[in-house]
Amino acid sequence: MLLFAMLATTLSMRVIASDLYARRVPNRWLLGALLLGTLLLAWQAVQQGIASTVPHGAGLLLGLCSLLPFYATRWMGAGDVKFFAVLGFLLGWQALLPVWIGASLMAGVHAVAVYSWRSLRLHLPPRLMLLQHDAAQHRALAPVLHQVQQARDGREGIPYAAYLGLTSICWAGWTLWGAAP
Repeated sequence: MLLFAMLATTLSMRVIASDLYARRVPNRWLLGALLLGTLLLAWQAVQQGIASTVPHGAGLLLGLCSLLPFYATRWMGAGDVKFFAVLGFLLGWQALLPVWIGASLMAGVHAVAVYSWRSLRLHLPPRLMLLQHDAAQHRALAPVLHQVQQARDGREGIPYAAYLGLTSICWAGWTLWGAAP
């Protein structure tokens, strides 16, 4: 359990950074974690029996199948779906519902904040904007913002994989400290 949680946490930290910066979940990270997880699972099966692999296999299938409809309707990116499936494999099917609920709540708060900000910007005269940047601040931030926009390559949306990663780290920590089943 500890090694699976450590692998899920390491993967999640990388995915959080990548999703926030570039809105991407690299397949090579997912495949690498899946390969390492498979090796750990094989070792666990030798030590504890084949029945110990069932939660991980069920987690992979359940994670993939549960978010696939959201991808099909274009509400979610493929990286989010694949990451959730890999998290299900690494943490077991029991982690999927709490991770999904936590990530969805955070994504909901994010969406409300974005839409509220856009609405505020549309309805207030420029002189009343609370967060106006002066020209010097804008010039200082421009290279960084340009770099982020280039990395995103037009991809927009809520960084759902980052929220999945954050809640999976919380789940892994919670289970390792003995607070969850």
